[in-house]
Amino acid sequence: MKHRALLVSLCLLLLCAVLFMTIGARGNWDFVLWFRGRKLLALLVVGTAVSTSTLLFQTISRNHILTPSIMGFDALFVFILTIAVFGLGSVGYNALPAELIFLINLSLMIAASMLLFGTLLGQQRADLMRLVLTGIIFGVLFRSITSLLTRLIDPNEFFTIQVNSFARFNHINVSLLTVALVLTSATLLGCWKLRRSMDVMALGHEIATSLGEPVARRQKQTLVLIAVLVSVSTAFVGPIAFLGLLVTSLARLVAPDESHTTLLPLAAAISGIVLVGGQTILERVLGLSTPLSVIIDFVGGLLFLTMLLRKGWS
Repeated sequence: MKHRALLVSLCLLLLCAVLFMTIGARGNWDFVLWFRGRKLLALLVVGTAVSTSTLLFQTISRNHILTPSIMGFDALFVFILTIAVFGLGSVGYNALPAELIFLINLSLMIAASMLLFGTLLGQQRADLMRLVLTGIIFGVLFRSITSLLTRLIDPNEFFTIQVNSFARFNHINVSLLTVALVLTSATLLGCWKLRRSMDVMALGHEIATSLGEPVARRQKQTLVLIAVLVSVSTAFVGPIAFLGLLVTSLARLVAPDESHTTLLPLAAAISGIVLVGGQTILERVLGLSTPLSVIIDFVGGLLFLTMLLRKGWS
């Protein structure tokens, strides 16, 4: 069943990709394929990075509800963006090369996320309530400082922050695609090599230790990979709060198998279907009447509340 689910998901993803490339295409096909192909690749990179980072985070936290975004990463991104605009001004910030902004955001978010997640998950005995409360506190702290700074800046600079604070699937900066693709590919290779270790880590700290798994070292390695993936996706298109929770939950629903050999590619395929298929419908059919990130956050938020109420913290 798990192989059938993966095969069906890959076929649906291929169908979505073909529709994305062909619906409404006019004029020179060389230009259409080049223009839409880069955007399609960007969506796949973001979707794979988000799904993989969420799945690994849920494994080391041993909880199917938590995601890096829920734990305050989106607030951290907006906080870093606000500080940059506050210090440089909107003119100075927009004058910086997109590649430099991307690398600065990436470096800062990796360092900050390692500090944040390492503090949350570095203890030998994970206290889920403490994890959630700490993530909420950090998120409130970041949002409070961001709110204070936005009240002190010029309205034009505030507009720059607002534009960059939401996921931008309509206007992806494809000039950053090469850097994002290289970083994501290298990190995904590391994640794939750890897939069997993640199966052991999912059994719990005591069992993993008894089976000879170096839990503390493996957690740190996984946190580094998670930090890179989430930082790349967030710096590339902006924060996406509930995409990871949505696609990992769907992956476990269609293939109830905790093997990461199955879940990693299946979640990535479903994430690609959500992004590519959703963007195809909104962009080609509905004329971008509603941003895709709004729909994802709405559906993902409902799913989060449902899981919270029906399954508790398990």
